[in-house]
Amino acid sequence: MEKASQKLNELSATAICGNDISSSVLYVSALAIAFAGQYAWITLLIVSVVLFLFRKIYGEVVGALPLNGGAYNALLNTTSKSMASFAATLTLLSYMATAVISANEAIHYLHHLIPRMPILPATTALLAIFALLTIAGISESAKVAIGIFLFHLTSLVVLSGFIGYYLLQNGAGPLLNNWHMPLPNGSIATAIFFGFSASMLGVSGFESSANFVEEQKKGVFPKTLKNMWFIVSIINPLMAVFALALFTLPVLQSNDFQNTLLVEMGKHVGGKSIAYLIAIDAFLVLSGAVLTSFVGVTGLLERMTLDRIMPPFFLKKNKKGSSYRIILMFFSLCVSILLITKGNVKLLAGVYTISFLSVMALFGMGNVLLKVKRKKLPRPEKASWIAVLIAIIAVVIALVGNILMPAKNNLPSNLTVFLYYFIPSILFIAVMLNRTVLLKFVLTSIDAIFDPIRAFVIKLDKNIQHTVDRINDQEFVFFTKGDNIATLNKVMLYISNNEHTKRIKIVLALAKGEKQPENLSQEIEFLNREYPDIEIEFIVVEGKFTPALIRKLSKEWNIPINFMFIGSPSNKFPYKIEELGGVRLII
Repeated sequence: MEKASQKLNELSATAICGNDISSSVLYVSALAIAFAGQYAWITLLIVSVVLFLFRKIYGEVVGALPLNGGAYNALLNTTSKSMASFAATLTLLSYMATAVISANEAIHYLHHLIPRMPILPATTALLAIFALLTIAGISESAKVAIGIFLFHLTSLVVLSGFIGYYLLQNGAGPLLNNWHMPLPNGSIATAIFFGFSASMLGVSGFESSANFVEEQKKGVFPKTLKNMWFIVSIINPLMAVFALALFTLPVLQSNDFQNTLLVEMGKHVGGKSIAYLIAIDAFLVLSGAVLTSFVGVTGLLERMTLDRIMPPFFLKKNKKGSSYRIILMFFSLCVSILLITKGNVKLLAGVYTISFLSVMALFGMGNVLLKVKRKKLPRPEKASWIAVLIAIIAVVIALVGNILMPAKNNLPSNLTVFLYYFIPSILFIAVMLNRTVLLKFVLTSIDAIFDPIRAFVIKLDKNIQHTVDRINDQEFVFFTKGDNIATLNKVMLYISNNEHTKRIKIVLALAKGEKQPENLSQEIEFLNREYPDIEIEFIVVEGKFTPALIRKLSKEWNIPINFMFIGSPSNKFPYKIEELGGVRLII
């Protein structure tokens, strides 16, 4: 964990999540105008009211449960792990889509300044830069975020100043003309419905602060919510009004203006220099939104890993205290999606929209459950029941609007694209949540398949071992004349290398009055230690070594004569080899 001195102050925390939410000004005004026409600024004000209600909702939940994870954390402490994981999956998809879309759009803005720059490699490089920056530590990330955030606000102030001066000089004729233009969706109600649904994207990023609340100093979190609300409540409706005052609706609803509205506004009121300023600002602030995604997803997945939903592999930290494995995995997912879509990030719009709005709705549900199930839990502020219900209903309306929104340019619908990414993600989470059950099922299946084979193998193994033991159980005999240890060692080597046995009798036949060699017993004990796999039994028998003695011992011990050995006899030996009944010569 990071030290308290390294935790984020109000400016740092606001900058990290503010870059995401304030970057919406680059596209949300154009989006609202496309669906609501001259009523776009009204839809953006309605969004501001909804966001005001969510300030209290987030403040109450995170104040009571000040842990990373946002909606996941809220639901984990009020419902089941499965429901919380559902919210976490939606949040992860939202961050993934945000990172890819923001990085790609940032490069597109930069492409206006450097036309020869390749889009896909540059987008990948931008994602890599912010992955490395996040790995370097949240304090270092915050410094970059602050610089981007302040530059963005300054750029918007400069643009507003030029627009204000232009309107004073030339009037706002298009604003009045636009007010009487026909609506893009027929009725006022339909226009405001779809306009509001599209405009809710302007608050994406508001949930980010809750995902890294543990990295913020005490009391900072509610201030970040207030600051984000204030920024989008001013700049988004204001830019929509400015746009309607500068251009007619047919111009604003054209494809060129939809993608780079603020650049066109800057060019119109201040020439190329202001257009370049806004293009650079757009590149930087959209890059800041990429940083927000990396910081937010790290806090979320760390919490999920601590709760054993994700594998513990992801908890490994570097010297800076960053969970670099989570960051690298997220970077890999983003690049893979970028390559799969071939840079056509409009395909991710459904994922981005539905995931984000679903997370907002689930957070509202988390607040309701916190009120009902955790009444006694202390919290610094409370949202009223009416505010919570209105906020949830508003988000659900926006969610329905985005699901019903007609597809454009022959692209799949928002819901279709969302399901492409959501289903594999939720299946993975389901597997992680139920991995013990699944592993037991796999084990049971394996047992059912392999138990008969295992029983056969065990039986076969026992039979083979029994056969080996039976073979090795055959005892051998060596008749010694009192040989020295070197000769006896040769006997043992021959037995080890040529015979399947674990037992041998070394027999010394002594006629009446003969004495056993002094060191023979000690030498055989030594051989017993040197050849632990063979049991050596030393036996002294009374009588001369004769064919009759051999036959007698063979019958008595049940050892065939061909398993009895002697050394090569000398010329003085009184018997011929064939008289010994088949005794073998081994030395």
